[in-house]
Amino acid sequence: MRTLIWVAALLSLCEGTYQTAGGFEHFVTRRGDKLMEGQNEYRFISFNIPNLHYVEDNLPFEEMNPWRLPNEFEITDALLAVRQMGGRVARTYTLSVRKADDDPAIPRHVLGPGRFNEQAFRALDKVLEVANKTGVRVIIPFVDNWVWWGGIQEYAGFRNKSKEEFWTDPQVIADFKQTIAYVLNRTNTCTGVKYKNDKAVLAWETGNELQCPPRWTHQIAAYIKQLDGNHLVVDGFFTSVLRGDSLDDPLVDIVTTHHYPRDPQVMIEQVATNRARSKGRKPYFVGEFGFVETDAVRKLLDVVIDEGVAGALIWSLRFRNRDGGFYWHSEPFGGDKYKAYHWPGFASGDAYDERNLLALMRRKAHQIQGLAVPELVVPQPPRLLPIDDVAAISWQGSAGAASYIVERATSANGPWKVVARDVSDAAVPYRPLFNDTEAEIGRQYFYRVKARNGAGASAASNTVGPVTVRHLTLVDEMTDLSLMEECDGVVRKTDETRKAKEDMDRVTGGDKGASIVYRTPQPVRACKIYAFFSKRVNGPVVSLSSDGRDFTPAFPLRRNFSSGEGAYGYFKPSLYEIKARSGDIRFVKFLFGGGTQISRVEIAYGGAE
Repeated sequence: MRTLIWVAALLSLCEGTYQTAGGFEHFVTRRGDKLMEGQNEYRFISFNIPNLHYVEDNLPFEEMNPWRLPNEFEITDALLAVRQMGGRVARTYTLSVRKADDDPAIPRHVLGPGRFNEQAFRALDKVLEVANKTGVRVIIPFVDNWVWWGGIQEYAGFRNKSKEEFWTDPQVIADFKQTIAYVLNRTNTCTGVKYKNDKAVLAWETGNELQCPPRWTHQIAAYIKQLDGNHLVVDGFFTSVLRGDSLDDPLVDIVTTHHYPRDPQVMIEQVATNRARSKGRKPYFVGEFGFVETDAVRKLLDVVIDEGVAGALIWSLRFRNRDGGFYWHSEPFGGDKYKAYHWPGFASGDAYDERNLLALMRRKAHQIQGLAVPELVVPQPPRLLPIDDVAAISWQGSAGAASYIVERATSANGPWKVVARDVSDAAVPYRPLFNDTEAEIGRQYFYRVKARNGAGASAASNTVGPVTVRHLTLVDEMTDLSLMEECDGVVRKTDETRKAKEDMDRVTGGDKGASIVYRTPQPVRACKIYAFFSKRVNGPVVSLSSDGRDFTPAFPLRRNFSSGEGAYGYFKPSLYEIKARSGDIRFVKFLFGGGTQISRVEIAYGGAE
């Protein structure tokens, strides 16, 4: 109930040019080569949100299953981000399909022929409920051509058929039709509305980047229309240049292309040509594009707007994580540079010009609708999460918030002291957001947080406390080398971030014998070293000292959290933990083993354990 009240309050602050809460008045229809909402042309510039209904990026260091279902907070943050940018549409990724070697803990949508995961579909129910509340429609592709979430290969595999037989085998096609029928006839457990009657669905897409024959597309489009007379059908054929069969098929309502060019000018020319071919025949939109500089995005969107293209969806947006911070995703084709965008843009995305790119998307999303860009609104209060350690403070952030103010008090009623300003919830992936290094050991505190953007600061979050300060913690995220007392032969490593569970900042030994020394102002109580290994696990040698000269070997407990390389070639994560049993230990030294990448160091000091 609190979440629903929060959503309603936030919607009341949004600009009046957007769809009001409570659902849509019209289905989106087609008139010639235009999309229509009632009597008005319907055009959009917005985002793909692949994990809107299904998260593949749950990547905390100790988590061995990256797959989970989003909750209402996360879905709402995603769609409010789109809405605040003027977007009217979000395209999801496909329905996931059980793989033969899947861990049973992975919550796929399709478990086998005619077998479906109710909990996974309840997450999609929630997407449609929130879409109706926020006025953001969704495009849902049914099946994937690729391996990431399971797709055509898995459907074929259920019947011991080859991947290519997905397009032709009558039994496999019948199995796929069972999924379509299940989806279209499903009654939403949140709204009571059947999917086929839900106006929040802009269109059904036959699939994602399908390499399908025209006959298959015609057959599937016919089946969708047989069951659902309300929604349009998008041909999910994978191309950058429209094929004539798609334009000729009377059962295909909308055509689309995807673009990830080496030369952005080629993309721009292709879109202009595609619009010329589709003009007077069918609505056309750019279904995916990306991994290009901001100026190339601007030029493409100008072509979309000026030439009458129905819309464009950039790849991709990721939303806030219910455990604090954001979900992160680096793309195999992003060249170790481009990652999923986080609204409203942060310094952590400066390498790919995130802040300017999102500001551009916001301007163009309004321009294509003939609207002025409204002023930003003050974000809603964040929600502070439970706190066990003052070195690990996190919160559920606010849509549109650019930074946060952290406040502390010795009483739940204040007075409140600001202990940090301009704290980002997008600075470090899958970590606590704030470490209170100025707290006093032995005292108890209460905490609260405020969200900020260019329009001002929110009211305060909920208050959490009392929190007893048992010790302080030196936390090094390896963003630079400034927290190290000494370092010798250390090399920063910022590439291959997907393999390192999206950790953007690591250090490696480089040459054999490289080392790091940390010094604490009070005796060391415990130490944790988070490390990745590309091949053999060969962790750092750890030693302790009271004076920084004479070091005694320590023997850390090692825990491994590898669940295999997976589709992305993940490195092996290992956590090393040490308890300083006695003595006035002030120095901790790491001697690198071959292939070791240190991701994070936590050294608890002071107090008593």
